Amino acid sequence: MDSTLSTVGLPAALGIIMFGLGLSLTLGDFARVRRSPRAVVVALLCQLLLLPVVCFGLVLALDLSPLLAVGMMLLAASPGGSTANLFSHLFRGDVALNITLTAINSIIAVVSLPLVANLALAYFDLGNDVSLQYRKIVEVFAVVLVPVGLGMLVRAKRPDFADRMDKPVRIGSALLLFVIILGIVIDQRANAGDYATSVGPAVTIFCAASLVIGFLVPWWAGVTERQAVACSFEIGIHNATLAIYVAVEVLDNVELSVPAAVYGLVMFVLAALWGTALTRWILPRGTESGALPSQHA
Repeated sequence: MDSTLSTVGLPAALGIIMFGLGLSLTLGDFARVRRSPRAVVVALLCQLLLLPVVCFGLVLALDLSPLLAVGMMLLAASPGGSTANLFSHLFRGDVALNITLTAINSIIAVVSLPLVANLALAYFDLGNDVSLQYRKIVEVFAVVLVPVGLGMLVRAKRPDFADRMDKPVRIGSALLLFVIILGIVIDQRANAGDYATSVGPAVTIFCAASLVIGFLVPWWAGVTERQAVACSFEIGIHNATLAIYVAVEVLDNVELSVPAAVYGLVMFVLAALWGTALTRWILPRGTESGALPSQHA
């Protein structure tokens, strides 16, 4: 990948995205866990345990190359992004729950993402070529949490400014992600056709499975409809920019970033289709038949 894009653009994009997340957070968002403990616990278990297992089974079933397989695992271990909050809002989810889950999961990911990455690297026998060392884990920690902390500080000191900046930061984040994905496609253009054939189905299946699992498991656990919708988008929409950053900047391998880049292209379409299905068919039908819980805590 072009050095300027990878060394400047990618960290800047991730920093802006995480700063934007911080602008929407307060300390009260972390305390909200006590109000919806079941939804938070179930969603985190899906995100941290179930999805990596599902992704691992998928890459084995589709027989992906080792680098693309590890790239898929990086994607699975990435936390939900601020885009999940937008989709949750559009399709009548509990946005406050999304914010809480994103805040908690972004902190947990500092430990869980390197753990999953190193396990995947070891399994696919890439440990000698690529490694996520302690120094690099600290780097991920700084890139993820420092901008979030700064955003929260701005939110606490200047809430009016934070509200005004919400939309511009979201738009800027989306544009930067698009530029990064375009850079990856150009860098890997010689293999673009092969990647689309090999990793495209895996990414599409994984994204769809994440959205459905994110709704069904919390629903079966007895959370409210709005909480189930929020969990669906939080679990189904991953922070692709973080996965790309770890692949390109931390692990220094562009091919590892391909699954996250492809995911960044298909995610919006699948999330929109799933949200439409939820609001037009699944939730109304469930409410009429009494199948969906509506009053559980």
